[in-house]
Amino acid sequence: MKSPARRPRLAVIVANGITGDSRVQKTAVAAARDGWDVTLIGRSDTKRVQRSRMGPIEVIRVPVAKEYMRSVKARRAHPLRGTMTQFRLQDQAALSRYRASYHAWVRRTSAETTWSGAPRRVSLKAVLRARRAVYKLRVRAFKWEQRRVPKNAAPVRDWRQDWPQLVDLDLAFGPVIEELRPDVIHANDATMIVTAASSAARLRAGGHRCVWVYDAHEYIRGVEWPNPRQAYALPAAEAEYIGRADAVVTVSPQLAELLKNDHGLSKLPLVVGNSPVREVIGSGSVRASVREVCGLGPEVPLMVYSGWLGPERGVDAVINGLPRLPGVHLALVCSRTTPLLEQMLATAETLGVRDRIHLVPYVSQHEVADYLSSADIGLTPFRRVPNCEVSLPTKVSEYLQARLPLVTSDVRVIKAYVEEKDLGEVFTWDDPTTFVDAASRALKRRAELTGHITEDVLKELSWEHQSAGLLKLYRTLSKKTPPVPVTEVPWNIQETPGSPTIGASSGKAGAPVWTALGSTPIKLGIGPANYAGQGAAFAQAVSQANPDVSVEVVMNKRAESFDYPADVYVDADRLVDLDVQVQQVQRIVGRYSHLLVDAFMPAFGLLNGDTIAGDLAALRKARIKVALLSHGSDIRHPAKHLERHEYSLFRDAPDGIAKKLQVKAERNRRIADESGLPVFVTTPDLLDDLPMAKWAPLVVDVESWAADRAVMERKRPIVLHAPSKRWTKGTDRIMPVLTELHDRGVIDFRLVEGIPWAEMQALVKESDLVVDQVTTGSYGTFAVEAMAAGKPVIAYISDAVKATANGDLPIVSATPDTLREVLGSLVDDREGTAAIGRASAEFARTYHDGRWTAQVLSGFLK
Repeated sequence: MKSPARRPRLAVIVANGITGDSRVQKTAVAAARDGWDVTLIGRSDTKRVQRSRMGPIEVIRVPVAKEYMRSVKARRAHPLRGTMTQFRLQDQAALSRYRASYHAWVRRTSAETTWSGAPRRVSLKAVLRARRAVYKLRVRAFKWEQRRVPKNAAPVRDWRQDWPQLVDLDLAFGPVIEELRPDVIHANDATMIVTAASSAARLRAGGHRCVWVYDAHEYIRGVEWPNPRQAYALPAAEAEYIGRADAVVTVSPQLAELLKNDHGLSKLPLVVGNSPVREVIGSGSVRASVREVCGLGPEVPLMVYSGWLGPERGVDAVINGLPRLPGVHLALVCSRTTPLLEQMLATAETLGVRDRIHLVPYVSQHEVADYLSSADIGLTPFRRVPNCEVSLPTKVSEYLQARLPLVTSDVRVIKAYVEEKDLGEVFTWDDPTTFVDAASRALKRRAELTGHITEDVLKELSWEHQSAGLLKLYRTLSKKTPPVPVTEVPWNIQETPGSPTIGASSGKAGAPVWTALGSTPIKLGIGPANYAGQGAAFAQAVSQANPDVSVEVVMNKRAESFDYPADVYVDADRLVDLDVQVQQVQRIVGRYSHLLVDAFMPAFGLLNGDTIAGDLAALRKARIKVALLSHGSDIRHPAKHLERHEYSLFRDAPDGIAKKLQVKAERNRRIADESGLPVFVTTPDLLDDLPMAKWAPLVVDVESWAADRAVMERKRPIVLHAPSKRWTKGTDRIMPVLTELHDRGVIDFRLVEGIPWAEMQALVKESDLVVDQVTTGSYGTFAVEAMAAGKPVIAYISDAVKATANGDLPIVSATPDTLREVLGSLVDDREGTAAIGRASAEFARTYHDGRWTAQVLSGFLK
């Protein structure tokens, strides 16, 4: 029998972290659907390779060292003088090591007590004085030399010397690409042009035919680069290599003409506009609209700006105009807080409009149009800098696919497009006062302008239409045709963990161990809730994944609290005491670089209130990067949960509990919205309440829970149910079914309550099936532990939670109404049920051993 043809290989490479780069992700998915074997390669934000998947697409993030850049910087100093002043101290890190070595020697030597006789004591003092003199001289010489080297020196007009980062990128990416032996390399942006050209040449020299495509996302000659060396180097590298590309692709006809003329290209670059995928718009995959995230009703006028906030983007004109647009709100879809954003918000505060500006998070690229669609107007207030003048930006396509009329400045390409099709209003970029009139006109004409967003406009501005030429280009250049299209790969595929190495674990079984806070570049504090020991588990996961991170775990502890591992235990009853509050300030400020706050609890005791909100100003001033971590009841909104789930746990909650938790959830949601901080949740259902968050899965010690005993071999399988609180699991709703099946001899039902966790572990390992809950729509720590033990778990799982795990979650979903039928089918199909147990262990190892959680957090830990 003839073996099936090998699918042609495509490497899509980009110098960023991939997440948030919609063009790169859509390129990879389009090729995978066309039948290509696709690998997406980006930059790791740790010192380790990070691997994951987007359906059939392998995702590799590689660490990029700075060795070549450091060597170039070292050579920039005067050769002879630099050798003398910085002998064996090539950079600040080397100086820090020298300092540590010196102080350690002083402490060790001066502590000697075995010196005998006056001559020896005199000798010791002389040695210490001499060594101290040498030390001071070397430190002063190093600092003097550093001051002599200009921060932004003029370019030497050799891009390898002016921007050596391009060489470091090639050194990191090149070996990975060449090991893959792709048939086509798709290089995104000028930062990847050197790597693509070099890797393709090396592969060809080795006898492997490889073609490469250069995708120019922007006109780099027109970018206002902040560094003069970079401003020379990137255009120079592009000029050197663009002619060697087998094809050039870009984002607009105007930019295609510029590239052809600037570089004397024989062919006009192929234009592939960066447009949304139309097929997934309206699919209902987005959890909340931008209006809902802002907390606004449908009657409130809402303008939205989506994307990077740079000085050239002109958002300051919008903010300055808000006082003259009474009642109009502005949503800024941005990824993080920056000094520029803080400056603009301070201006808004001064103008009295801060309460009408809402910071809302990015969503996945396939969700953008649906996310934005609840706004009234889309904004492109760009300044007229060269790079903004030559293409229709992605956000224009996203706004129009969301059926939002536009308010745009008079940058050339956007202005012409908007005026030709009457899709919005235009203002003069250097006269911000005209923005108010344009916005007012657009809001009044909204219905009319929306009517001009025709089917032809939407088709032209769709990725399906734009990417067709790119897929044809791959086939033409490579002379390879994928055997069969794989159209079942969804456009909205989610990134998920790569398959784990069999036997890999997050560490040794037992109590978690992490790198103690110390001399690492990143010093992370986690706490102070440490619910279920998750703070400690996160600490181990993060420090094992990234050697640059050391951690201190803090836990506010009461007499009834479990003794979960931590570095610091704070008496929760003394958080009101000033001396305890001062201790927390002294422990954090000056010691932490990052702080992961769980459950919205304050970091400084009750010094500034009973939530983290009061401490944020001091933490920002101390330059500590903060993120929020939510676990469940701190953010789960009872009323909304009752609306979403027929058998919500809040239907059985004791009197007063739901009302109390709702007040807390609404308060914490306001903190998350107003702070603009990165937000993470440990269970996927919480994304319904915090749609701006990222899922950082619960971490368990999968090795300690692993069980050898096969399931479903007993005549009466043991079914375990172990509620911590009956009302949270729906115990009273399912007990009649479980008891009846037990009495009939179908199952051996065991209800376990109030026993030590060590005994619980043994009972889980002994069981065949575990019934977790029928009330939340998600799964928690106990379900993960049962899955790690290879036990099929029964629980009510919502469709949204299934989608978050990309359909891989093996938990068998059941409600009180379907539990009898579900249990019956599991008992009848014992082989299939055992397979679910094996899949459960694999899922726990893939998502919950800490590696994926560490990768999710790595973007915050920069």
